[in-house]
Amino acid sequence: MNTDHFLARLTEEKATLEAELQTIGRRNPENPNDWEALPQETGQEADRNDAADLISHYEDNTAILKDLEIRYNEVLAALTRIENGTYGTCAVTGEPIEEARLEADPAARTCKTHINA
Repeated sequence: MNTDHFLARLTEEKATLEAELQTIGRRNPENPNDWEALPQETGQEADRNDAADLISHYEDNTAILKDLEIRYNEVLAALTRIENGTYGTCAVTGEPIEEARLEADPAARTCKTHINA
């Protein structure tokens, strides 16, 4: 399988995800593979309603960040598989992953049959 097409797509998605992650979070200094949401700064002492809004905003960003981080790690794993020569091989059976599946999700690690594995 020629992986150049998928390498380009995954590299582009990685850059997009990194940019999105940086808008709402930062890398955890204690674990560079982990991201943490940034609190919104007020610059002044907030009243109770403002504080509640800030907490809600932070919780929303934490949830969004988690989804982005999961996808980011899936993309990194796919790029590693390309590097190792195992890209496009089902993690369950070792058989080739359908090209249509890889087109739909270039970070897929299983074939259609084992999509939930």
